[in-house]
Amino acid sequence: MKRSEINKALKELESACQKYSCFLPPFCHFTPQEWEEKGHEYDEVRDCLLGWDITDYGLGNFDKAGFSLITLRNGNLKQKDKYPKPYAEKLLYLKEGQYAWNHFHWYKQEDIINRGGGNVLLRVYNSLPNEEMDYVTDVTIYSDGRKYTVPAGTQIRLSPGESLTVTRGMYHDFEVEKGTGAVLLGEVSQCNDDECDNRMLPPVGRFPAIEEDEPAYRLLCFEYPKAK
Repeated sequence: MKRSEINKALKELESACQKYSCFLPPFCHFTPQEWEEKGHEYDEVRDCLLGWDITDYGLGNFDKAGFSLITLRNGNLKQKDKYPKPYAEKLLYLKEGQYAWNHFHWYKQEDIINRGGGNVLLRVYNSLPNEEMDYVTDVTIYSDGRKYTVPAGTQIRLSPGESLTVTRGMYHDFEVEKGTGAVLLGEVSQCNDDECDNRMLPPVGRFPAIEEDEPAYRLLCFEYPKAK
């Protein structure tokens, strides 16, 4: 992705947070220049990959496959003694036409919450013992205190305020319902590890290659300089 595309996407996410009163922690407002001066007091932000994030799945077509997000809090499965938090929280922003890739998690269970905007459609499948997709069996849904089952491949519609629990091994993808407008999502989950806990189907990448065509508005979570 071009840096200008990333800057535009992050500003749109920032505006959505303001619109729906999702106030951000101080580290989300640091400029790249301010990060150069930050010391070890912000190691948790660096080590747990907190802050701004974006994905185009390495496909180079962000408006069709990808979305922007912020990780607000997280633990670290590789450094549990130092960062013992067993939970994580994110904000995600999807525009109409964008697609969040089909995947499941081995470790993480999560709730996806519609925080404001249009409707989001989450398509769900079980996984088989060999980790392939189960196109046959019904999927058990837990949504805002309600338990029910749906056929494999059903898209669950979440309007603002509604949520869905994504259990371990549940394949899921999501997109905005056409004609309803961009969506700000919340994610509350167990500790997040994008390097080791995403089984994408079909396999794709996670972080974008960046073409530097203008200065960065905010650093992404994998771009922080080392502590002073």
